[in-house]
Amino acid sequence: MTHTHWREAILAQPDAVLILQDLQQALEAEKQQRAAYYALVHEDVKAEFINGEIVYQSPVKRRHWRVSMQLSALLHTYAQMHDLGEVGVEKVMVSLTRNDYEPNICFFGKAKAAAFEPDQMRFPAPDFVVEIISVSTEKRDREIKMQDYAAHGVHEYWIIDPEQQTVEQYFNQEGVFVLRQKLAVSGRLFSSAVTGFSVEITTLFA
Repeated sequence: MTHTHWREAILAQPDAVLILQDLQQALEAEKQQRAAYYALVHEDVKAEFINGEIVYQSPVKRRHWRVSMQLSALLHTYAQMHDLGEVGVEKVMVSLTRNDYEPNICFFGKAKAAAFEPDQMRFPAPDFVVEIISVSTEKRDREIKMQDYAAHGVHEYWIIDPEQQTVEQYFNQEGVFVLRQKLAVSGRLFSSAVTGFSVEITTLFA
């Protein structure tokens, strides 16, 4: 449901003002919880703040970090060679209007990255995000994160399943991610957000 549909649904209720007041109170309490989250997390803890809850990440399997290292290295080298922007990996905190995520890989275009400070720890919505799914993260990666990234203007989103050796490529169309293609085991992906970048997915799972 889009923002417009939600707004219309609430305005159709006779107690719309009471609904709004209740939401404001809940969001204020969540704001305090989020402040506590910022005070708690540090460089040695991988955790995200999602809809008022601190979600800790468990250690990843070898197949996960091998894919992450391979793709992030290719992206970083390409972005540096062509002066396109910055690539972040694993512990980069992306702070959206309500939630904070630490995507596996993200890319910020040159214009956006130019505003970053050396000691900055929270960053805006990237232009490109990659999530490498596991049993414990797949639901979030495909639902709340996918919706949130799209609503905040992330242009391109990849979901990688290292166990099934698949890569799904999504493009943002009017605030919603639409599947562009899904490749299994082999095939080449061409990025839209990272101009000119492409990768043969067999190199990710080797």
